[in-house]
Amino acid sequence: MYCSHRSWDITKYIREELVPSRLHTTNIYPVFEDKRQRYEWQRFLRFLKQSRKAAFASTESGQMYILPSKQDEDYSHALVKYLTNESEKKDHFLICFCSDNKIENDGIQKECLKRAFEDRMGELPNHKIDSSLWYSKEMLESRVKTRRSVSCATSSTGPRKNYVCAHPSYLKTLGQSHSDWIFGAIAEFVDNSRDAKATMLDISIDMIYSSLVGKEIPMLAIVDDGHGMNHEEIMRMVSFGRKQPDVNDPNYIGRYGVGFKTGTMRLGRDALVLTQTTNSRSIAFLSQSLNEGNDNIEIPIVAYSRKGQHIEFDTTFQTDATSKNNLKAISDISPFNKYFIGEKSGLFQRDGTGTHIYIWNLDEWGSTYSLEWVNGMNGTSSFYQGDICIRSRRARSRLGQMTQQVPLDYSLRSYLEVIFLDPRMKIKVQGSLVKSRPLAKFLHKTSIENGFVLGKSVQLILGHSQLDLEQGNCGIFLYWHGRLIEAYKRVGTMIHNGEKSHGIVGVIDVTNVMDDDSGQVWVHNNKQGFVDCEPYTLLEDWLSKKVDEYLDNTIDKVTVKRGGARYKPDHQWVQCNKCRKWRVLHPDFDSNMLPLEWFCYMKPVNGKCEMPEQKLESGVITISSQRTGYSYKEKSPEEKDEFDRPLKRLRSGSKY
Repeated sequence: MYCSHRSWDITKYIREELVPSRLHTTNIYPVFEDKRQRYEWQRFLRFLKQSRKAAFASTESGQMYILPSKQDEDYSHALVKYLTNESEKKDHFLICFCSDNKIENDGIQKECLKRAFEDRMGELPNHKIDSSLWYSKEMLESRVKTRRSVSCATSSTGPRKNYVCAHPSYLKTLGQSHSDWIFGAIAEFVDNSRDAKATMLDISIDMIYSSLVGKEIPMLAIVDDGHGMNHEEIMRMVSFGRKQPDVNDPNYIGRYGVGFKTGTMRLGRDALVLTQTTNSRSIAFLSQSLNEGNDNIEIPIVAYSRKGQHIEFDTTFQTDATSKNNLKAISDISPFNKYFIGEKSGLFQRDGTGTHIYIWNLDEWGSTYSLEWVNGMNGTSSFYQGDICIRSRRARSRLGQMTQQVPLDYSLRSYLEVIFLDPRMKIKVQGSLVKSRPLAKFLHKTSIENGFVLGKSVQLILGHSQLDLEQGNCGIFLYWHGRLIEAYKRVGTMIHNGEKSHGIVGVIDVTNVMDDDSGQVWVHNNKQGFVDCEPYTLLEDWLSKKVDEYLDNTIDKVTVKRGGARYKPDHQWVQCNKCRKWRVLHPDFDSNMLPLEWFCYMKPVNGKCEMPEQKLESGVITISSQRTGYSYKEKSPEEKDEFDRPLKRLRSGSKY
């Protein structure tokens, strides 16, 4: 379908619910020539949205209804439902650009669909819309000649333009973002699950039978119970890049729109996404195997509408024939036939939402795989916990590091224990729960240092960690948006005098400093390091000063012997497996007696999840008691009452 230069007369408005069903649908995006056009466009869509109406127009090609997009709060585009006598030419999702995220099923970057208004519209029933430079996905689909080849479209009404095409070899290039550390790829999915407000994330590798190779192969599964993705959201996920969020949410990690692609292509050659919302289900297949021999990247996507337990193809986005064709492409090249997809879909609860990602043809290490795994045991036992490890067991290179014993560098369980500054989401690895370990709550001789870098407030928590002392580690853990970016970063004396610093750990959230006021983010797109910039340099200087002061003031005053009696942290904490709140324990309580899955009603708290979470006052240095092997002075009744008072307040429901 091609629209010649003419105006579309909007002859009437009708209520949204009266728009006929099963119409063809497309999105149209404007490019404004001046501010007036932008104002009039937004005013037009705002009127439609507030009045819950659709604008009706009749053309030579058919009838169309213009509605505001429900997912678009900025009125950047409109939804057009239309009826035409021409047959559609549907195909797979073909990537042919990666710049502004306006991707449709043909994968071609549209000439951004220009609009102009001849008259101020207001609420008048009759408007004329100039459609001379409007292009919908159906207009461009007529240029798609085969599944394996697609040429970039240009406007016949203006100068020719060049558009970026993506060759399938680019998929392998994407995986190089995490070439130095494969866990960085898994962290991308952990970030996405947290952003989707998931309460549970399950990461596991299991053997499945592949009829293509005639044997069992390992498959990595990342399953969460977040809010899932609708069709438009999964289209954005498989596109290469997106606009950064306008609002800088400190609890939201995603920024660049590349994490899914870089993560999957680092871990394996092929990945399938199965996602479900309250009213939709979608399947997407990102595959190097499928695209062998292609000129452009091809991504089959299948969209379903969901009403309770009733699932059917969503013809709003594609025809039944297209959906079946895409499903066939998936089953031909993957282990996922319709029965296997149905089995995995059954993992969603009756009213459940979430996202499943399955990756196979995993990255190899010589004659075997880069990852190795061991299954854990379910239940409350802390023994026989499952894990996924990097086969090489190499420690990452850090300035001044002398030890090679850094478990989080090669153990996924150890990494996930500390990945979040304030862990709330439950994570399982190979079937067993990961016990989160927020470092700031597990330090001895804790000191809280406040200061400013470039006029922005920062807070560093320093202390002794017995575990890191025994492993010969030390350094600062730098978090950004609550997510670990750098671990064991040595600064100041730590670099040149490692023995003196062993066991000293610092924790800091650098979001304020590394997010520029202009929108610039000084974090690498793989989220495993910071850009070499002025804020980071000044931050290093400030950290060095504080660490040196701490070492000078405390290192000679605290006696901690390797292999000797172990010091408790200043405060021992435990997290409820239900409400995910942290509770402080009495110093005389042996934390080794706690089960792996602990709840607020259990000993020693004997409380309820409704109780407020305890928070300790900042700026106070406290010294913990010693464990067995050292003399212990019994507290007086007055001292015991003073210490127990906060716990009594907590159990009574009052604020701490």
